[in-house]
Amino acid sequence: MDAPSAALIDQARAFVAEARRVVVLTGAGISTDSGIPDFRGPNGLWTKDPDAEKASTISAYVGDPELRKRNWARLSEGSMWEGREPNDGHRALVHLQEHGKLLALITQNVDGLHQAAGIDDDHVVEIHGTTRKVRCLACGETAPMERALERVRAGEADPACRSCGGMLKSATISFGQNLVAEDLARAEAVSQQCDLILAIGTSLQVYPIAAVVPLAHRSGARVVIVNGEPTPFDHLADVVVNGSISHALPAICGGPLVDS
Repeated sequence: MDAPSAALIDQARAFVAEARRVVVLTGAGISTDSGIPDFRGPNGLWTKDPDAEKASTISAYVGDPELRKRNWARLSEGSMWEGREPNDGHRALVHLQEHGKLLALITQNVDGLHQAAGIDDDHVVEIHGTTRKVRCLACGETAPMERALERVRAGEADPACRSCGGMLKSATISFGQNLVAEDLARAEAVSQQCDLILAIGTSLQVYPIAAVVPLAHRSGARVVIVNGEPTPFDHLADVVVNGSISHALPAICGGPLVDS
């Protein structure tokens, strides 16, 4: 991937330095350099395992006990997120928190790598959920994923909720499920409060969360987009940086951020 121009990097860094309330929106592109594949590409998870794609649809998951059992067995053997580490892009965003600039980090990713890099949980809005937990579809109680997987390895093919006996599922948002209303409301609120929104590694084509970029723009925030490919909202951006995210972000957010 071509390196972004130094002039664009410098302009983006200047905007970050001037900002006081930054909202970050991240997508799959920030985790690519951590070795996490996409879903539909040639080496994607669903390309290699169509059963996994089927399990990501809530109606199929709920209606097919054998599919659930195969899904739990697959997870117990290790997921594509297991052993992955944050890359330089994830780590660069921690500087925004350290400088007191980070209002919120909204992520479409479910890998937990922002928290692993050092972003505090209370700054993160995991709009599509997380693979680190399971949630009961009946009572809503959550528990660590690893605890459920220990039960699978001990012989429970389709573990049920310890509290109510309901169906357990990874705490990710599947096709056919609504987003968590509180998470979406928070994402929209902070996007109207920020003075800079930084969209990273996202195609900005997945709604409703992509709408936070024009929402922030209408509310007077500057818009910086860092992505490998053009997005539908490039025309709203004050700066668009196309190139390697793990190379661009340290230059934009790393080190001392001084408003000159």
